[in-house]
Amino acid sequence: MWRFFYTSLMYLIQPLVLFFMLLRSIKSPNYRKRLGERYGFYERLSKPAQNGVVIHAASVGEVIAVTPLVKRIQQDYPHLPITFTTVTPTGSERVKAAFGESVTHCYLPYDLPDAIHRFIDFIQPKVFIVIETELWPNLIDCLAHRNIPFIVANARLSARSAKRYGKVKQCLQRMFSQISLIAPQDNISGKRYLALGYEKERLRLTGNIKYDLVVSDDLLKKTALLSADWVKNRPVWIAASTHEGEEELILHAHHLLLKKHPNLLLLLVPRHPERFNPVADLIEKANFHFIRRSTGEIPSENTQVILGDTMGELMLMYGISDIAFVGGSLVKHGGHNPLEPLAFKLPVVSGKYTFNFPEVFTSLLEVQGVLQINSTEKALSEIIDKLLNSKGARQRLGNAGYEVLIENRGALQRLLDLLHPYLTHISENNK
Repeated sequence: MWRFFYTSLMYLIQPLVLFFMLLRSIKSPNYRKRLGERYGFYERLSKPAQNGVVIHAASVGEVIAVTPLVKRIQQDYPHLPITFTTVTPTGSERVKAAFGESVTHCYLPYDLPDAIHRFIDFIQPKVFIVIETELWPNLIDCLAHRNIPFIVANARLSARSAKRYGKVKQCLQRMFSQISLIAPQDNISGKRYLALGYEKERLRLTGNIKYDLVVSDDLLKKTALLSADWVKNRPVWIAASTHEGEEELILHAHHLLLKKHPNLLLLLVPRHPERFNPVADLIEKANFHFIRRSTGEIPSENTQVILGDTMGELMLMYGISDIAFVGGSLVKHGGHNPLEPLAFKLPVVSGKYTFNFPEVFTSLLEVQGVLQINSTEKALSEIIDKLLNSKGARQRLGNAGYEVLIENRGALQRLLDLLHPYLTHISENNK
């Protein structure tokens, strides 16, 4: 009965959903493109190869996290068709940049039964793998009725989501019974799923596949070239994946830092592309000499800030930096992945709001592999200043965090081992 009310509500709110999409499209026009796909209409797409696997990564962060998994699947199961679904245009762009034409991409439709049925009829998958948190009752039910396994890989369940699901715990038991496998990225998420009533026998802890991040030789070559053009022996700090309310603090902190380190360069990389222009306005109003990465301009010795306004280059930016601040943590967003800068052995600074990655930050804090600060420009400028003044401190912090990264690798292989029975069967049928 609850799903009837849920579905009715989903249909009733569609005018609001479309209005919201229209508002978002003012800043990001791609949100009003391909709207038909949001309702399961794919006339503009060529029909993909059938009997494959769907991998759903909601937005760009999940796409980046799952990229190594998808590349391994392509390597180990070359005959397996892969359809990649996202819900954001930035996620779509990242899929195309990472995989080109080797996968089919489309938007996952809203959780409306008719739209979901059209989607499944179009793709005709044999397995559906969701990354991290996406649980849609109608999607799961439709797949179950067609005997298509639904798997949650690298599963994460935040305290907020667990509390929200807990209020309707009894209503979720049918949905949970239809999920073939949940592979949590940490013990905390695993315990939260079990507390909600998911069967222990079908939950397999793998660890976080983000620990399996490897810096490729190609990336190292690109960072060396960019460093030669941009850095030229200047100290560089990066503020990455920033959100509204953080950039002002970061820019104020940079003003304070320039008084002590006049040739310091800041790489400022907002999390969402629709904020590139507003952040550029903030930088200009703060009276910095700055350039935008998208122009291809080479910074001069007078350049104080570079705005990272391109997609898919965050790792490249980390590679030329000396210190990394990871955003979403000075405001109550919950933080972002601190492991990417640690792959370069960078010292990582974070705000105190890191509830999106509880076990990762706990592990890092235990070995002093990350520094957490209060949400003030003074605290930020002081910690960056201390690190700039001590190469030894930078190395100790970076090495401690890197060791945590190395010690926790292996989740990707554990996840592949769990997926093997599902993927082998359909891959052999596609030969």
